[in-house]
Amino acid sequence: MSLSRLLGARATEGRPVRVGLIGAGKFGSMYLAQARRTPGMHLVGVADVAIERAREALSRTSWPPDQVAARSFEAALARGGTYLTDDAEQLIASDAVDLVIEATGSPAAGIRHALLCCRHGRDVIMVNVEADALAGPLLARRAAEAGIVYSLAYGDQPSLICELVDWARTIGVEVICAGKGTKYLPEYHASTPDTVWRYYGFTEEQLATGDFNAKMFNSFLDGTKSAIEMAAVANATGLLPDREGLRFPPASVYDLPQVCRPRSVGGALEQAGTLEVVSSLHRDGRPVEHGLRWGVYVTFVAGSAYVADCFSQYGLITDTTGQYAALYRPSHLIGLELGISVASVALRREATGAPESFVGDVVAVAKRDLDPGEQLDGEGGFTVFGRLALALDSLAAGCLPIGLAQRCAVANPVRAGDIVKWEDVRMDETSKAVQVRREMESLFLAAPEMA
Repeated sequence: MSLSRLLGARATEGRPVRVGLIGAGKFGSMYLAQARRTPGMHLVGVADVAIERAREALSRTSWPPDQVAARSFEAALARGGTYLTDDAEQLIASDAVDLVIEATGSPAAGIRHALLCCRHGRDVIMVNVEADALAGPLLARRAAEAGIVYSLAYGDQPSLICELVDWARTIGVEVICAGKGTKYLPEYHASTPDTVWRYYGFTEEQLATGDFNAKMFNSFLDGTKSAIEMAAVANATGLLPDREGLRFPPASVYDLPQVCRPRSVGGALEQAGTLEVVSSLHRDGRPVEHGLRWGVYVTFVAGSAYVADCFSQYGLITDTTGQYAALYRPSHLIGLELGISVASVALRREATGAPESFVGDVVAVAKRDLDPGEQLDGEGGFTVFGRLALALDSLAAGCLPIGLAQRCAVANPVRAGDIVKWEDVRMDETSKAVQVRREMESLFLAAPEMA
């Protein structure tokens, strides 16, 4: 039965999926815009460190004020309303909630909330891909041990890429490459929150809506978010990052099979079975015609003359040999599509992508010369950006993951463009996020089959 019919049946039975949302930012707000309109779902509560921000998000997405006046999660459940709180643990612990959406964007918060979901038996949809890239393989293992579902978020690009990879593997073609599009130039790696808006071209009126976070948008621009998302895909699919990281080759949707194939046959890839993000800009800044800035793709190889003929007969985009083909989706709608994950997890007990191994990591790279005593300011900030790496290489070199490059002091000088290592910073070893990451690294080194 389709997900919409399963949801409809739950609505008819008066047993909606009971959802709690943590984080009322852009992604969370886009989910709010659809949650009230979806039969069979009940948003029981929203947790945000700033309750007023959650209230504004509900107002902005046209929620009636009388639906957010409940006194508790239990009262919200009984009356069909939504309760607001600044206490995420209270939301997770409530028996009024079946499933938790973690949309804070904070790696430390995401790890904490995922572990609380394990403790209280709540399925968790990890919108927070930052936490997933930092410790997802271990969190998914803990979730399985607790008997809950841990899932990536449908509508976000990693989950959509995983869907395309699964499609290709299910029909029996070899996946050559998978990834997404973005706007990229090499100079963007040095972008900061002070320079980000001029690259995007947003107007003052757009910025005044309250939906725009400079560090978050800068993370997309400086390459960090692409690295984080591709690490999540690597760990969910087993596709291997290039040892040199993402190259961001310019490519239109029609170029995908030609560009995203191995160098041995004229493409841009080091090997088959890898990941790449294609740029919607040529290196001189000109837009790529028919670019894939908002979309996702997979390339695959026919494997036989007969299948290659079928590619041609049914209009697939192929390279000049006819053997390599691509399937793509031109856009993604992040939180507007999140209901797919909610329904899949709650009604089918199926994740829409989840880590199964630890093969991809994201290491912190200095945007400028860093001196001892300086504070790192994390993803999208002024000091570092994230680069995709093989987990095996990252751990062997002692690289600092981007998810922990926040509010820690530089101990040794690091030159611009160099990778920051654990030994280069003074880390708070009492931090739960640090401890979980250390545990995952130890497990991987002791049992490489985790990869």
